Amino acid sequence: MFDNFFRNLNKKRLKDDKYLYLFDTPIKGEYVSLDCETSGLNPKKDEILSIGAVKIKDNKIIMRDTFNIFVKPSKNIDAESIKIHQIRPIDLQNAIEPQEAILKLLDFIGNRPIVGYYIKFDIAMISKYTKRYIGIKLPNETIEVSSMYYKTRKKTSEYEFIDLKFDTIMKTLDIPELGKHDALNDAIMTSMMFLKLKDMTPAKTTFYTN
Repeated sequence: MFDNFFRNLNKKRLKDDKYLYLFDTPIKGEYVSLDCETSGLNPKKDEILSIGAVKIKDNKIIMRDTFNIFVKPSKNIDAESIKIHQIRPIDLQNAIEPQEAILKLLDFIGNRPIVGYYIKFDIAMISKYTKRYIGIKLPNETIEVSSMYYKTRKKTSEYEFIDLKFDTIMKTLDIPELGKHDALNDAIMTSMMFLKLKDMTPAKTTFYTN
């Protein structure tokens, strides 16, 4: 009940009816795996530098339909943040303005559920921009692969530690690494995690509505 209330409230705040499709019921079996590289870990002050995404349809990763874009920051990125995201000033020379990037992303995602690794952070970052440009937070359902993975681990006690690091999940699931960790590669690897975990726990896939 409360989900519907907040969903309808969000819908009323939409500035452009063109994006009403974000609230439509998604087609069954279709998802988008998404990853963002950012200038830092604070959604309030940091910025998106790149976005990678790939569509999933009928348990297949659609490699011919990917999204990979660099986003122009409002200020120069510092050396410390480069060590984390590995995006250099030269990589951003042909980056596009944030508004164009985000609106292109909305067209790519549509109303599909969004799959990700610690996806709440990515959604918070994207929603900062969507609120500015279309008046609302991103309304799509989200699926967290680390939560799916956690449910597959058998614990000998309630105090046992479960390692949820990206590389650990990859290794445990025997998923190949796709070279360097950039937004698109991470989105593709996350989509592989999702499909493998979905087969392992088909009844336990959990959706989270923002």
